[in-house]
Order: sequence, then structure tokens, then C-alpha cells
Amino acid sequence: MTLQPKKLRASRSCKPAPVPTRTQVAALCYRDRRKQGRQILLVTSRGSGRWILPKGWPIKGLNASGAAKQEAWEEAGVRGKISNEPLGSFHYKKRLDDGSRAICEAQVFAMKVAGLSNKFPERDERERKWVSPQTAAKMVSEPALQNIIRDFQG
Repeated sequence: MTLQPKKLRASRSCKPAPVPTRTQVAALCYRDRRKQGRQILLVTSRGSGRWILPKGWPIKGLNASGAAKQEAWEEAGVRGKISNEPLGSFHYKKRLDDGSRAICEAQVFAMKVAGLSNKFPERDERERKWVSPQTAAKMVSEPALQNIIRDFQG
């Protein structure tokens, strides 16, 4: 008796190959005010003008939180103390300089703001705004980032 191999059928449950993700780092900049309570600083993106956290690519020679702190300075003029442990991460689609899109995962680090400068590298390219955590969560687009902001206790 000779065994014949079964013919394999393509499975309907095959998932496409995962899209490679690129890593970014973000700073959740916050301050506590007596009357207003906790506030979160958002900035506009340069391309679409959406409200986002200051974020960017990892920087050679800096750890992830150090790079997030540098991005907070460049994009929002923030000085302060940043946590070394991330609050969480979120995924989003980023338009790259060449026009293509990439899926990015941004690690979010809490940064207690000690000072805010009006002279910072991207001051002419962005707006910044202090808002309550509830308002900040409504202003950003990514559901996982909305949850990070809502859950943030400092």
C-alpha cells in the first residue's frame, strides 16, 4: 500500500506578513496647577497639523527616554525631568520624507515640565497647547495613546 500525500489547500485564515514597524520615542509633557489641576502639553505635527505629543526617531548616543527629552525640547521648548521607564506605546502611520508611509511604534515617557522656552528649534513650525488630560485624549487620534493619556497618574 502506497500512501499518497494529501493535497494542501490554501487556508482562508492565512494572515498577510506583518508590516515592519519603526520605533519612535515620545514625551508626555505635563504640569500640575493648583486651579486647573494636571495639564498635558500637545503640539501640532508639521505635516497635517494634528495634535500630537512631541516625538521623533531614536538619537545615537542617547537612550530612549533621553531621545524623547531631546524631542520635547526641539518640538516644544520643554525643559524638565523625564522618566526612564515608558508609560506604554502606541502605533500610528507616519508619512516619511519620501512620501511613503511607515507603521511606527512610539514609546511614551512621562516628562514633568520645569520650564518652557519661547525660543526652541521648531518654534516656527508648530503650535503648542496646554490642556486637561481628558481634552488631550480627545484631541489625539490614536486610541492607544488616548488610553495612555487617560490612565496617566504621574
